[in-house]
Amino acid sequence: MFKAKRAFSGFSVDDLGKAKAFYTETLGLAVEEIPGMGMTISLPGGGSHFVYDKPDHQPATYTVLNFQVDDIDQAVDELAGRGVRFERTEGGPGPQADAKGIVRSGDQNPGPSIAWFKDPAGNFMSVLTGAE
Repeated sequence: MFKAKRAFSGFSVDDLGKAKAFYTETLGLAVEEIPGMGMTISLPGGGSHFVYDKPDHQPATYTVLNFQVDDIDQAVDELAGRGVRFERTEGGPGPQADAKGIVRSGDQNPGPSIAWFKDPAGNFMSVLTGAE
């Protein structure tokens, strides 16, 4: 029987220095550098995520990290104040983001309230609430 000792996921970036600054200074996460390999991000609630430099990096077209928060408006306001730009979903099918970039839970969106942003390498991330 397969019995893993530990599990973690990972994704690439095009500049480890910019990524480290973003994850530590902007998002306030603990980062441990692994010389010659990349870095490990300690995630809220436990677990970790490995980030590595890749010369031909292509940003993920899906959400690589979701940060669950109690108050999405407060989280979006705080991150926007730190320079994070939230993505807008306008004009397409499906739920539309409000002026802050939040897709609110409700009739058009039966899921959690969520707001997407990108790291410096262009990888998608989100803050969300109501996904208990």
